[in-house]
Amino acid sequence: MTGRREELAERLAAVRARVESALAAAGREDPVTLVAVTKWFPASDVDLLADLGVTDVGENRDQEASAKLEEVADPGRLTVHFVGQVQTKKAGSVARYADVVHSLDRDRLAHALDRAAAREGRVLDVLLQVGLDTSGGRGGVEPAALPALAEEVAGLEHLRLRGLMAVAPREEPARPAFARLAALAADLRADHPDATWLSAGMSADLEDAVAEGATHLRVGSAILGSRESHR
Repeated sequence: MTGRREELAERLAAVRARVESALAAAGREDPVTLVAVTKWFPASDVDLLADLGVTDVGENRDQEASAKLEEVADPGRLTVHFVGQVQTKKAGSVARYADVVHSLDRDRLAHALDRAAAREGRVLDVLLQVGLDTSGGRGGVEPAALPALAEEVAGLEHLRLRGLMAVAPREEPARPAFARLAALAADLRADHPDATWLSAGMSADLEDAVAEGATHLRVGSAILGSRESHR
C-alpha cells in the first residue's frame, strides 16, 4: 500500500503542477477543482487520494460507483461527481450518492433526477452536457437546444443548475471546441447568473480546458495510471 500511495502522490503532484502552470499561462488566479476520476480503481485508491488531499472524485458507472462508495472509509469528506452518461432508470440510484451530476442532457433525465433527489431529501448540483462533436458519439445536448433545457432544469426544485460540461470531440483539436463551449457558457450565465461552472478537460487536454476557462477538470489516468489492468 505504501508503494501505491507514493505512486499516487507523485502522479497527483505532477497533475497539480500542470494545472498551476496552465493557470499561470492563462493569466488566471481563480481556483480550479480537480476531480479525480476513479472508474475501474478500488475503494482503497479513493481512500489514499483522500488522504493526499483530494476532495472531489468522479465515477461514470452507477453499479461500480454505488458499490465502491460503500467501501470507502470516510465518504463524507468527499464530493462525488457522476461524470458518465446516466440512464433514466438509474437516476434513483445516482441521486443517493452523487453530489454533482455532470451529464444531464435531456428533459426526461432532468425530471427523473429531480424526483429521485426529492425522495432522498437532497438537492443535486447538475451540469448540462453539451455535444461538441459532429458524430454525437460523445453524448450531450445540441447547442441549439441548450437554452430550453436550461430553462427546464432551472425550474426544478431539487436540481441546482451549475453550468456546462463537455468532452472534447475526436475529429478536431480540443482548444477550438472548448472555445465554443466557453461561448455557450457565457450565454448561459447571461440568463442563469449562478451557472458558473465549466467542466472540461481530461488527462490529455487539461491545459486547453484551463485556457478556455474550465473550472472543473476530470482527470483519471494521469493521476491513477492505466485503467486497462483494473477492468
